[in-house]
Amino acid sequence: MAGHSKWANIQHRKGRQDKLRAKIFSRLSKEITVAAKMGDPDPDKNPRLRLAVKEAKSNSMPKDNIERAISKATGGDAENYDEIRYEGYGPNGVAIIVETMTDNRNRTASNVRSTFSKNGGNLGETGSVGFMFDRKGQVIYPASVGSEDDVMMAAIEAGAEDVESDEESHVIWCADTDLNAVSTALEEQLGEAETTKLVWRPQTTTELDLEGMQALMKLIEALEDDDDVQTVTANFEASDEVMAQL
Repeated sequence: MAGHSKWANIQHRKGRQDKLRAKIFSRLSKEITVAAKMGDPDPDKNPRLRLAVKEAKSNSMPKDNIERAISKATGGDAENYDEIRYEGYGPNGVAIIVETMTDNRNRTASNVRSTFSKNGGNLGETGSVGFMFDRKGQVIYPASVGSEDDVMMAAIEAGAEDVESDEESHVIWCADTDLNAVSTALEEQLGEAETTKLVWRPQTTTELDLEGMQALMKLIEALEDDDDVQTVTANFEASDEVMAQL
């Protein structure tokens, strides 16, 4: 029975990973299609599309999927999506920003509001928590790409604002409007990045214990399960001990 249980757990975990992978690809495809529809279908002439394609490649999205998403935009049969940002508070007063792409505003607003209220949160008005975050460009490289000093020099030359390095990675920050130029310059010096994207960087964070993290993760996972949701950002932090227990 132990062997069967172990196999069942492995299968369940693989099923969850496959589901997450499919959801990530769906969100990336939507972003690529919207970016291509709003601008030029050539990534070299469309900064937003170029970043979307970069992010898709960093998530190992197949080339065929990327090309299909671009073709969908140029073929005239792509859905019309509205980009809507929702802001609110989660358990323990954690500030949360939810970015969505939807073809039905009423459905998305209702779902997001319901998810917040069912999971100990409270959806607020636009701007209610946005002032607690800065819109930034983020480029991440593995620690193995070079020393902290080498990456810092490359980042400064590329026009970045800040670098945070640890044992696992180098996180490079820049102005949101500079992300395309900075990531291109970094690529010439350090090679292809693990991740290149626009993010909401919290100005301050709320420290959570294990119970607080469990409640917050329940809300975040519920939001991310919504097909209209592209990203969820929260201004929390937790100790290594709490993260290990999760």
